[in-house]
Amino acid sequence: MSNDQLEVLRTELDEVNLKLLELINKRAEVVQEIGKVKGKQGVNRFDPVRERKMLDHIAANNEGPFETSTLQHIFKQIFKASLELQEDDNSKALLVSRKKHPENTIVDLKGEKIGDGAQNLIMGPCAVESYEQVLTVAKAMKDRGLRLLRGGAFKPRTSPYDFQGLGLEGLQILKRVADELDMVVISEIVNPADVELAIDYIDVIQIGARNMQNFELLKAAGSVKKPVLLKRGLSATIEEFIHAAEYIISKGNDQIMLCERGIRTYEKATRNTLDISAVPILKQETHLPVLVDVTHSTGRRDLLLPTAKAALAIGADAVMAEVHPDPAVALSDSAQQMNIPQFNHFIDELQKSGLYQGKVMR
Repeated sequence: MSNDQLEVLRTELDEVNLKLLELINKRAEVVQEIGKVKGKQGVNRFDPVRERKMLDHIAANNEGPFETSTLQHIFKQIFKASLELQEDDNSKALLVSRKKHPENTIVDLKGEKIGDGAQNLIMGPCAVESYEQVLTVAKAMKDRGLRLLRGGAFKPRTSPYDFQGLGLEGLQILKRVADELDMVVISEIVNPADVELAIDYIDVIQIGARNMQNFELLKAAGSVKKPVLLKRGLSATIEEFIHAAEYIISKGNDQIMLCERGIRTYEKATRNTLDISAVPILKQETHLPVLVDVTHSTGRRDLLLPTAKAALAIGADAVMAEVHPDPAVALSDSAQQMNIPQFNHFIDELQKSGLYQGKVMR
């Protein structure tokens, strides 16, 4: 084939492309008009029966050279794009999306506000083991001006033989300490049936990484008037994380805090891999406060301080870390919890860095 013949064919192809463009845009205009009619009638925009009829019609009239399956795939993409034209950007936005709600959501935890621009710390033992243990940690926190106390009463563990938590007794211990020292209690709930029970004892319902897609639990937490701290799943994408939060807010509860706690990768140097970039992404995509759990993301006591600095520097609304009076005898996660002197050093160093402006009570 000569160059002249090739150019002629290419010119012909360009003309066909323009005709296709004109027809696709014409189709889009018709689809938009259909969307308006459906909107007035209150009819669902997506009609699978109609889509199947169109695909069958295309198959019946295909004379090649394309395979029918190829053409149907192409037209499905056109149908999908056309359906999106029938919806405006705001109607497509999730309730947790910043498009839907441009202003930051501020979660008020008995006077401690998360998401208002100030940064806070959430500390406490991994698991509630006794009243004396929780009280010791809470007093150390209170001495440093901290009120946000975390502690696990229900502990979902990888092994069924590991300590599973004290359950209701643990919640009662947390409430007793909180009442005595004016603390805010954050604790994980793992069973939807326990949500109603828990709200009498705790101030924040935590939904852990392993339950991020426990949809019945998400809906149960969304159905009560109690703030929720939602942790990112071990292997969850940011999109999946956001949709998990949408389950909660769709039930009427918009008092949600998102927590990046590390994701599972091939890296073995840390317990998980802290996805620090998730913080600005989540703050751009949603209107919800974003926290970072440096304990579970690293699993290493020696990395808590530098990762906490990184989290605060990148804009996290709060940092979570674990403290135990004697980590060596802790019933869970002993290698990653700070003792009281280490906790005080942690606070001192954050304050020296200028990244944390919390109260100095010492």
